[in-house]
Amino acid sequence: MAEKVNGKKPGHMAEKLEKRAGSLKGKRAGRKRRGKKKAEGKKLLWILLSLSLAAALLFWPVLSRRKEGSVGPKVPPGNWSYGIDLSHNNEGDVEWDSLAVMIDGRGRLVDNFNAAKEIHPVDYVFIKATEGISMKDRKFKVYWKESSGHSFARGAYHFFRSSKDPKLQAENFCKTVGRLSSEDLPPVLDVETMHRGCTKKLLNERVLVWLKSVEAYYGVRPIVYTSESFALDVLSAEISGNYPLWIAHYKTDRLSVEKWLYWQFTDKALVRGVQRPVDLSVKKF
Repeated sequence: MAEKVNGKKPGHMAEKLEKRAGSLKGKRAGRKRRGKKKAEGKKLLWILLSLSLAAALLFWPVLSRRKEGSVGPKVPPGNWSYGIDLSHNNEGDVEWDSLAVMIDGRGRLVDNFNAAKEIHPVDYVFIKATEGISMKDRKFKVYWKESSGHSFARGAYHFFRSSKDPKLQAENFCKTVGRLSSEDLPPVLDVETMHRGCTKKLLNERVLVWLKSVEAYYGVRPIVYTSESFALDVLSAEISGNYPLWIAHYKTDRLSVEKWLYWQFTDKALVRGVQRPVDLSVKKF
């Protein structure tokens, strides 16, 4: 006869322990199955997200094209020459021989001949070349080569990073663009941001280093592109008073800055020869 332990037979305890072990095993198996299903769900979600992103990237050039008959912003009153600027953000082929600005009877930009009261050829094109100390715009070489030999003038610009060495930024621009011909426009410095912790004094000092370095290399004074508020509130008189200004300011009929060479009045222009809305600037004759 088996001995009792705490009043219970050993066999009874073994059976109870076996049931408990089976229960724990079942719980572990359940957690494992749930974990596996959760992992499979996450994997499926990532696959769906990846496919959605791939589809968006594939069809974006088509979906983002403007509809035929679209009407764009109003052109500031005046007698102007017109120009656009391009970068990798303007994906798609550019019809260089067809670049034209069309304006309807209400002074708004349109994209078809039938609605146009005025048709003006694009007279100049600025192309982004570099940014910071090492970045080169991935469309620059293509656009620079394709834009050569047409009826419009072309120029290259650099996006300035106030936190980076201005001398190295100038070198990045000069090496990427190479020598300019007498028909090319002066180099352009796009300065419109200031990194956290930077002062106006430091920004202006670094901008001047870039401007003087590039001027020494090309033998021509660069153009400074900036917003109207940046020109009025941040840039020093040494810069705004001695370098040609290209001012970006939208939704206005006139600028507060008195001396300017170019005025970028919209970033949503309809221009014949460019598939999607583009930056458009004017210059006084």
